[in-house]
Amino acid sequence: MRTGRLIALVLFVVGVLVAGCSSDSNPPEPTTGDWHGDIEIPGGPLAVGVTFTGKDTATIDIPLRGMTGTQLKDVQSSREGVSFAIADVPGDPKFHGTYDQGADRIAGDFTQSGKTFKLSLQRGKIAPLNRPQTPKEPFPYKSEDVTYRSGDIAIAGTLTKPEGSGPFPAVLLITGSGPQDRNEELFGHKPFLLVADTLTRAGYAVLRSDDRGVGGTGGKLGDANYPDLSNDAAAGVGFLRGRPDIDPTRVGLFGHSEGGYLAPLVASRPDSGVAFAILMAGPGVPGADVLVEQTRLIAAAGGAPADEVDTQVRQTTELAAILKVGDLAGAKDVARKQNAALPPEKRAPESEVDARINPYLAALVSYDPAPALKALRIPVLAFYGGNDLQVPPSQSEQPMRDNLAADPDATVHVFPGLNHLMQPTKTGLPSEYSSIETTVSPEVLTFVTGWLTQRIQPK
Repeated sequence: MRTGRLIALVLFVVGVLVAGCSSDSNPPEPTTGDWHGDIEIPGGPLAVGVTFTGKDTATIDIPLRGMTGTQLKDVQSSREGVSFAIADVPGDPKFHGTYDQGADRIAGDFTQSGKTFKLSLQRGKIAPLNRPQTPKEPFPYKSEDVTYRSGDIAIAGTLTKPEGSGPFPAVLLITGSGPQDRNEELFGHKPFLLVADTLTRAGYAVLRSDDRGVGGTGGKLGDANYPDLSNDAAAGVGFLRGRPDIDPTRVGLFGHSEGGYLAPLVASRPDSGVAFAILMAGPGVPGADVLVEQTRLIAAAGGAPADEVDTQVRQTTELAAILKVGDLAGAKDVARKQNAALPPEKRAPESEVDARINPYLAALVSYDPAPALKALRIPVLAFYGGNDLQVPPSQSEQPMRDNLAADPDATVHVFPGLNHLMQPTKTGLPSEYSSIETTVSPEVLTFVTGWLTQRIQPK
């Protein structure tokens, strides 16, 4: 699943990282200005850009983490030493290094979650990521920031609409697992921005929103369960159906990964008003099964020895079984023991291990999509990437077909050679996502648009 919580249980991915620097003398310190370099993390270097803007102030850009112009804290800079950190990031990331005047560079150690990585910065701005599909203004349609309520929280999003007065058919986008923004941004890609742009140009209004605790949306994702999250999606449907510029009889859902769980859950409600559902890499089997299989596939594809693959699968199976019965305390205890058994350089701080075990993860692991899928009697498109290692079609395609067998208009399709994000890929490993310039394969966008226009004609 996108990108998100499913990866977190299987892989340790160093998250958002930091750097920065400043001046504390009257003449500007030589560090003032733009710098760029790589944090040498496992799996490949992570490019960062740091701008030292004044005395004790600096900002950082990490394009692959969606971070731009983020203010750093605890910035200190002089010819004798440079240090900085970033607030509100797990693992307390910090940098300590020195400025080498002869080489005109800054070098030192970046630490996060008790792990240390080398970071060397040289002058100049960081190169932007090449993401040729990212839509750019001016757009041939209207874009409006909106808010609506789901219970006691406010949800913030963006509604794009074709030119004209409507009423338009509409699509609500539902993100994959983990805390996602309205663009479902990952590794510099913005797949939901691209999907919204594609569908709006084709004549559909599209609503995409921030997850709980992200951007302008309230609440905390880790405390939410599936009734909460399906209510959030249902609130988006209600918001759309209540607008005079939207046709209330032609509002549908587009769910990616975990969103492919939630979309049928909402659409299967008797009073949902949902007219169609599109499921991109939506699992056809329970969450626990998805986690175990993706653990096995990703570990094996990454070159882990067979005994290590078996160990990881056994650990994921053990943890999932405890989460399925709702024993969060027991799951945390097991996760701590598994973490403690790792080599010291691979261990995460206990506080981070505990933070990963929450009601949201338990809900995902426990969910069985079969009842909701079997209840659908609306047009449904479910599609997969043939090289997807997170929601592999070898596991989900046939169960999806079986679960949708009673639906009079259900299409299940597999795109060969694509990964979980629907990018062309060699291995399907999540570690490739950032290096692939394509955000979503054009053949997927064309297929989805064609399927939709055959069933829900734009105005």
